[in-house]
Amino acid sequence: MNGLKKIKSALISVYYKDRLDEIVQELNNLGISIYSTGGTKSFIEELGIQVQSVESLTTYPSILGGRVKTLHPKVFGGILARRNDKKDIEQLNEYDIPEIDLVIVDLYPFEETLNSGATDPEIIEKIDIGGISLIRAAAKNFNDVVIISSKNQYPFLSEILKLQKGETNLEQRKQFAGEAFQISSSYDSLIYGFFAGKDAKYFNKSEGPRSVLRYGENPHQAGYFYGDYSKLFDQLHGKEISYNNLLDIEAAINLIIEFNETTFAIIKHNNACGVASRPKLIDAWKDALAGDPVSAFGGILVCNSEVDINTAKEINNLFFEVILAPSYTIDSLELLKTKKNRIILVQKQIELPKIQYRSLLNGLLVQDKDLKLETRADMKPVTNKLPVDSQYDDMIFANILVKHSKSNAIVLAKNKQLLASGIGQTSRIDSIKQAIEKAKSFGFDLNHAILASDAFFPFSDSVEIAHKEGIDLVIQPGGSIRDKDTIEYCNQNDIAMVFTGVRHFKH
Repeated sequence: MNGLKKIKSALISVYYKDRLDEIVQELNNLGISIYSTGGTKSFIEELGIQVQSVESLTTYPSILGGRVKTLHPKVFGGILARRNDKKDIEQLNEYDIPEIDLVIVDLYPFEETLNSGATDPEIIEKIDIGGISLIRAAAKNFNDVVIISSKNQYPFLSEILKLQKGETNLEQRKQFAGEAFQISSSYDSLIYGFFAGKDAKYFNKSEGPRSVLRYGENPHQAGYFYGDYSKLFDQLHGKEISYNNLLDIEAAINLIIEFNETTFAIIKHNNACGVASRPKLIDAWKDALAGDPVSAFGGILVCNSEVDINTAKEINNLFFEVILAPSYTIDSLELLKTKKNRIILVQKQIELPKIQYRSLLNGLLVQDKDLKLETRADMKPVTNKLPVDSQYDDMIFANILVKHSKSNAIVLAKNKQLLASGIGQTSRIDSIKQAIEKAKSFGFDLNHAILASDAFFPFSDSVEIAHKEGIDLVIQPGGSIRDKDTIEYCNQNDIAMVFTGVRHFKH
């Protein structure tokens, strides 16, 4: 190991004191001098360990309500001095500045305060000044100084202190420095976001930690996930989650949270190929599978009710990659675990982000997430024939599905079951033809089915094709300059149609 440095003195000033006692005890065992301030100093003294106050070093008290404690040349000089620079060492001696070899500092809880609903003055008081300065100074001088900027690093530091007797090598110090600048960068991003709000001129966001995936969309592509998906779900069983799995899981979660009734959905390539809502989960599964038993092979299963043993027996007959549910009975879980690679997830109840990001060209696209969900009150009948009360629930069901399908998207549904969808086509006509052909191939009767479209029909031809198959109820946004032609055709052929006024493109 190269660049070995012995820790002889340490500065400790932390907000979170979890497991700090172990570190302090080890420093004391190694005879390392400790400097500290305020509550941290009191904490160390209560352990019966000798500690020197920063105030005695600087000869200045903590002032301005604690805003200024460590911002002093006798502190920063001891951190930033280059040990191999003769002039730096001479100046340390001239001004009686001790070298500081280890800095253990964390930051005020700005993010927690921001998310707590605190007032602006309370939030601003949690903008750390001294801590962030100490972190950056120690990280900059990693050639000589160790910087510990998070309690998550305590176990590694403890191991180093015990095994290496207070010595660190250059690689270790550089690793700590990199982590320190990440913490600093993330902290500053949060502060910038607070001040800029929605008017931010620059995209400045920190996500992590990084998970290395087996590969990206294809085996020849590297793939990573930045974030913590364990906040969204727990993995109970199965192989490592892949890049494509994560894309489908996101589509599954975004879809299933729209339903209040017991619902089962099957996702393939980010689109639903089978969905049904039923009083019993096993019936929802059977009718979801009937929507497209071919595409269901190798898909992602998601439901919003506990998986019982009877449902598990049915779905266990199908090869699928992932299942996501709020819970599982003990016997159903044991059965589903019989396939060693099958990924079994438990979804948690948390609020999802309301902003979406997409890398594009040499930049980034940002938009509000499509959270609009039309109700009966949003559905404006525009034809002579009106939907009957029982059809509104089906229209809501179909409209949810088309909202979560790739454009151009058409959904055919009846009795809260997806009959078929036409997705990702370059024309709405192609989407309708695809949906009709698919529904008929699985034996569905399209008489009195509902057609939902994610965008308006530019011509009446789409409705004409649907009518020939027995479809007599259409839900669409409306807004075409030729809406009147489509309405006229519906009136002439006893078709009911409603406009929502909301487009749901998804690219």
